[in-house]
Amino acid sequence: MNVFQIAPTGRIVLGRAQPLLQALATPGQPFRIGGAGPILAGFAQFETLTSGSSGKPRHIRRTMQSWIHSFAVNAALFGIGPGTRVAVLGAMEQSLSLYGAVEALHLGADLYSLCSLRPDRQWRALSDGNIEVLYATPAQLRLIVEAGRDGLPALRVIVVGGSKVDAALRAGLLAMAPGADLREFYGTAESSFISLACSEDPPGSVGRAYPGVEIRLKGPLGEVWVRSPYLFLAYAGDDPGSARWEDGWLSVGEMGRMDTGLLFLSGRAGRMVTVADQNVFPEEIEDFLMGLPGVRRCAVLPRPDPLRGVHLVAVVQGQRAAQDSLQAALRAHLGPLKCPKSFLWLEEWPILASGKTDLVALADMVRQ
Repeated sequence: MNVFQIAPTGRIVLGRAQPLLQALATPGQPFRIGGAGPILAGFAQFETLTSGSSGKPRHIRRTMQSWIHSFAVNAALFGIGPGTRVAVLGAMEQSLSLYGAVEALHLGADLYSLCSLRPDRQWRALSDGNIEVLYATPAQLRLIVEAGRDGLPALRVIVVGGSKVDAALRAGLLAMAPGADLREFYGTAESSFISLACSEDPPGSVGRAYPGVEIRLKGPLGEVWVRSPYLFLAYAGDDPGSARWEDGWLSVGEMGRMDTGLLFLSGRAGRMVTVADQNVFPEEIEDFLMGLPGVRRCAVLPRPDPLRGVHLVAVVQGQRAAQDSLQAALRAHLGPLKCPKSFLWLEEWPILASGKTDLVALADMVRQ
């Protein structure tokens, strides 16, 4: 058997993952979990879906080899092997959950797929199953922490992707699983792993280059380009996508800087807005807001302004009574130009199947 064909030797202990088992039944057979339309991947290839946080999810075509390379790296980094108990919280349509599930099965681990359970029952499954390694997004982890549970002594590694872990969530995870090593990675559906952070790294960093990844920036604060064996092949279908290639290097439009080997992100070029002739990255404001008391979730979006071109609106879920203190802290930390001019408070937060915030839905609300 070709070493670059996914070969599942592990078992699914808990959860509904029949489509995944069927997809992996024939070595080298192209597959995709979810999504509409024909599968365009060839032999020893497969398709995944982007999160769709800023639009319709795209189909990503990649080789099985591109994931298998990182399976071997993570086996050493996170101690995943035959009999290791691994859990994923999201559905198989989500790239992170699919990755964690396929990796576990390929490495001979026991897989617990918990997407069909509500958060308190996910915690119970993690506890009863003595789960050792967990793959999840911050949004998924936040729901478990908010369920008010603690006491997961067997959990030794939490692999987090999709967005940054804020200080409140980090504290909640530490209380829930005090022995767990929280490993945040930065990556995309197109690039897979780019960088990996550990507990010693400063809070604003997304860590150092993941093993096998080269990172290149154009300018002190520039677009992030990567080269690695983990990159995708192309978008599947007619959608040209947002990623760009240049002599074997890939960029998804993220802006950042390097400092002593650590990568610090400013935000996506596609989300950058100009307020009174100054470029502003909403992600910078969101990261600061998430560290303030009274904020559970937030997003910062532009609204047309006849004077400034646009002004910023903070969409927040949390304690509405904290608005004055939030605005004062924002103004003091970021200055009046970056400080959102108004707040929109929501009881229910729009979340995509991937666990990410639905920015398109929020943008529609802000425009009203």
